[in-house]
Amino acid sequence: MAGEPQDDCLFCKIVAGQTPATIVRETDTTVAFRDINPQAPTHVLVIPKVHYKDAAALAAAVPEVAADVLREAQAVADQEQLESHRIVFNTGSGAGQTVWHAHAHVLGGRGLHWPPG
Repeated sequence: MAGEPQDDCLFCKIVAGQTPATIVRETDTTVAFRDINPQAPTHVLVIPKVHYKDAAALAAAVPEVAADVLREAQAVADQEQLESHRIVFNTGSGAGQTVWHAHAHVLGGRGLHWPPG
């Protein structure tokens, strides 16, 4: 059921403490941790503690938690002292989403050209 932890979800396992991650921030509603396959010198994922398949589903169901994810993404950028950064929400496999749990990528520490890919 949407919003509930999923047994087969890597990010739900990180939230539950069942899978290790290098956590950089945590709030009542979010967890931020370093990406295991970084695409920039700073690459941190910010996830909601509730399970929704993507950012759109999260925003539709619990917009206040979606706002928390975005607020924490900025807090990560501030904590990491990024002069500039990019916040990315991939939605769907064609956009590069590989874990079906809403999450934001905070990328920085190098030039991020446009278009991204």
